[in-house]
Amino acid sequence: MGKIRSLFDSAFLRRVSWHVRRITSRMDKRFFMSLTVGLFIVLSIAAVAVWLGETERTLGDLGASFYWAVTTVLGQGDASYVSGPVGWVVGWLLGLFGVAIVATITGALVGFVIDFLLKEGQGMGASGYQDHIVICGWNSTARDLVSELSTDDYQAKLVLLHDSERSPADDNVYFVRGVPSNEADLKRAGIEKALSAIICPVDGSNEADMSSILTVLAIESLAPRVRTVVEVNNPEHVPHFRRANVDELMITSKLAAHLLARSALYPGLSELVTDLVSGGDGSELYRVALPADCVGKPIDDVSARLRREHGATLVGVNRNGKTITNPPTDFSAIEGDNLIVVAESLGHLSPLRDSTAFSETAVSVDLTLEEAPVPD
Repeated sequence: MGKIRSLFDSAFLRRVSWHVRRITSRMDKRFFMSLTVGLFIVLSIAAVAVWLGETERTLGDLGASFYWAVTTVLGQGDASYVSGPVGWVVGWLLGLFGVAIVATITGALVGFVIDFLLKEGQGMGASGYQDHIVICGWNSTARDLVSELSTDDYQAKLVLLHDSERSPADDNVYFVRGVPSNEADLKRAGIEKALSAIICPVDGSNEADMSSILTVLAIESLAPRVRTVVEVNNPEHVPHFRRANVDELMITSKLAAHLLARSALYPGLSELVTDLVSGGDGSELYRVALPADCVGKPIDDVSARLRREHGATLVGVNRNGKTITNPPTDFSAIEGDNLIVVAESLGHLSPLRDSTAFSETAVSVDLTLEEAPVPD
């Protein structure tokens, strides 16, 4: 049952279903209703003609004649059912009529398949994914983060929403052509069932930041539970992003400046930070759920267990949306905490999937960056 349920809940079938709804919504329902009624009348006339000319005219013979007419149209009729000129003529006419019907149905199916492939290739389909990551916009940062996310242990499906004729990403990323701030395009990207959305400005202008704010507002309107992460060009626009209820933001220029400054004072830090935040070889940062049997234990015990059983080093604890980096020795873990660790892989640790407390974390991180001293 589980395999059958997963089959019918696949992203591919959801895409096909979306295209079927799209095509049927444009069809003239009155035409198909008239066609159906006309087909029923033709079959009824043929059945009555055979019933009158080829049978003993009982009620059961009428039903059998109608069944014979239907199967003859479908190409499966029993030729021995009729033996007179009336039945032969009716059978020939239904056979020809059936060829036309089969050709029409075949043409419709072929047309649907061609339309499906063309629309999917042009980015005009719908992703059909669940718990995926939607990347809104494309730039050099988006290109690098696609490579990063593709190697992460989380292995989330990626959807790119970008206004271009062809997908700039690789084949592992589902492409949706559209405007990130457009609600209809966001729905095609599956934003309502997404895990998070990453908004990347298409260039370094202030107008690109304004477009990103509109995208955040659209996402918050459609799917407020979806975690929004934004790359910001101009630090002066941060208050506007806050008012748009963005969950996390990254001012790449400011982050680079702080990292360069710290590296000038303490050589090797840039290499360390790059290794921690990038996938591939080496250790990376992860945010994981607190193991149930660690609730109530001193943080030193939790840290020792993480190191011993999972090869992970505890960096901080997130509690009520705020991150406590390098918690003191008298700190104890409580239910609802989640952990920030450094490890080579997730292993048996559970990645955090709840996005309800991310906004406050983003604020605290951003304030820390703003207050960090930058030497002349």
